Amino acid sequence: MRRVKRLPLEVKAQIYLNQQQKQANVKLASGNLNTSSEWKSARQTQAMVAVLKTLQKIMGMRERCMYCLDSHGSDIEHFRPKAVYPKRMFRWRNVLLCCTECGRFKGNQFPLQGKRPLLIDPSKEEPWRYLDFDADTGNICARFDPHDNAYCLKGEKTVEILQLDRREALSTGYLKTYHRISNKIRRFLDESNPSAGKLINELQEADEHGLLGWCLIGTGQNETPFLELRLQYPDVWAECKAVFYHT
Repeated sequence: MRRVKRLPLEVKAQIYLNQQQKQANVKLASGNLNTSSEWKSARQTQAMVAVLKTLQKIMGMRERCMYCLDSHGSDIEHFRPKAVYPKRMFRWRNVLLCCTECGRFKGNQFPLQGKRPLLIDPSKEEPWRYLDFDADTGNICARFDPHDNAYCLKGEKTVEILQLDRREALSTGYLKTYHRISNKIRRFLDESNPSAGKLINELQEADEHGLLGWCLIGTGQNETPFLELRLQYPDVWAECKAVFYHT
């Protein structure tokens, strides 16, 4: 999982969403709103095709799911479920690109702590503040917070709902990416005249699962070989963080 930057929606599609939400709100107030049929009807329009294409564009050429980053993002998913939050059904900032498996696991689940969502929204927050990666198994798990002496609740709930620690194909993909990134950094450390620009390009190509977040700002920064890069080449480390995470 990684933080994704939401692009602006084209004007016609945004106008369509606004109109559909207004109509849905009227039906909701009169008790005549069927969220499933309302969404199914709207989903067939060209405006919604434009919404899907914009979500796919956000995810680049691979068009990966915004939750797992492993499978192809095949459809529009509501972060806050439309059945529970019908007033957000057509809100641009409430829709994500999702694969079939993540969509099936999530369903209408949306845990809260007070009014705060306990599911990570990758379009609004940095997932690796709440998640950790097990380099032995390839599983995604909740990050331990030493200040609270407990695992991050948002990380725990996200892992639980999307079953990020129980999907064999997912862990295999994450492990492959982890080894690719690690090997790129090890080669850089072994070079007599290493190039920061070359490393950055190679890391960008190698990272198919958003693991650079774990390496650079998550707990991975204290693991081999990321720790060696951070200590031996602090300027290169800072440049990598600036390029990938604008810090």
